[in-house]
Amino acid sequence: MDKVIRKLLMGTLAIALLSPIQAMAQDRDQDGDGSVGAVFVMTNSVDKNVVMAFKRAADGTLREGSQFATGGRGSGGNTDPLESQGSLTLSQDHSLLFAVNAGSGEVSVFRVGRSTLSLVDKVNSGGSEPNAVAQHGSLVYVLNVGGSSNVVGFTLDHGKLAEIPESIRFLSTNNSEAASLSFSPDGRFLVVTERSTNHIDVFAVQPDGRLSPIVLNPSAGPGAFSVTFAANDTALVSETGPSGVANGSAISSYAVLANGTLSAISTSVPTFGAANCWNVTTPDGRFVYVSNAGSATISGFAIGGSGALTPLPGTVLGANPTGATNLDIAVSSDGKFLYTLNSGNGTIGIFAIQKDGTLASVGSIEGITPNAGFNGIAAN
Repeated sequence: MDKVIRKLLMGTLAIALLSPIQAMAQDRDQDGDGSVGAVFVMTNSVDKNVVMAFKRAADGTLREGSQFATGGRGSGGNTDPLESQGSLTLSQDHSLLFAVNAGSGEVSVFRVGRSTLSLVDKVNSGGSEPNAVAQHGSLVYVLNVGGSSNVVGFTLDHGKLAEIPESIRFLSTNNSEAASLSFSPDGRFLVVTERSTNHIDVFAVQPDGRLSPIVLNPSAGPGAFSVTFAANDTALVSETGPSGVANGSAISSYAVLANGTLSAISTSVPTFGAANCWNVTTPDGRFVYVSNAGSATISGFAIGGSGALTPLPGTVLGANPTGATNLDIAVSSDGKFLYTLNSGNGTIGIFAIQKDGTLASVGSIEGITPNAGFNGIAAN
């Protein structure tokens, strides 16, 4: 009898162990076609804003999938009309995708199913010309760049957004040309960049989800554009650099102090490229990459425990074809690949991230109309 019981237990254990393995395999290939993830880009079309999905294979290569209407309108335009980072944003757990509709003043929310999307909500942005979204837990903030530049808060519940009463906070000036916003990893602060004033705005997040009064910080270098955070709470700001200086772009890192002021750690570290407007960190927090749109290159830096930035060997680690105009960039959720939205030649650039942080080109995929107003890229 004991032997029979042991065999039954062993059989039950084997099934229990096998089921998660089978589930993982199905999860890795949900579409049954070898895809393990997806890259999403947004058309920002003035007539009908659409998110395009590209299925990602295990080797990083892409193939075009389906298209999903946001239910709103984009701004239209040619190259980088939104002038922002975060117009297309995945939630922290990658289960939701937020898309701005700059033309109709709305934010759309999609449920993400690997490379498929289902629209679950669309709400007014609380301002004019939304161009970026940030999310932390059950809190979402939208950046409205038009007119009286502001940020507006929403609660998030199962993909549905509800505006928080009296959550609007105005930036330092109208028409501030604000370009990005980002929550600190601990959720204590929301940081916004203003291009016209070269300010980095810091708001403390209060228990009810509303924000404290604005704290203005000067950027360490000229041309502050995008802000993201490393896993160690270091704020990373891309700088386009001084006008008239060839390949004069840079990146700076900061610690956010309790009173909302910024303490510079690494100041204006050169990217050796032009028009660095976007940056992205790897999921493990080891590296940050910047997109130099003017020189069609990608530069990379190691992030130290203190937040100090060290250029990776050669600094410029990847190159798209001349004139590609790589705008926003994204890293896959497994940290293995980097993707660039190339507005100039209508492609998505693909780079494999090596263990030492260097990049290896995997080629590109067509499917984007060149110079047609595309903005925003996200990868899972």
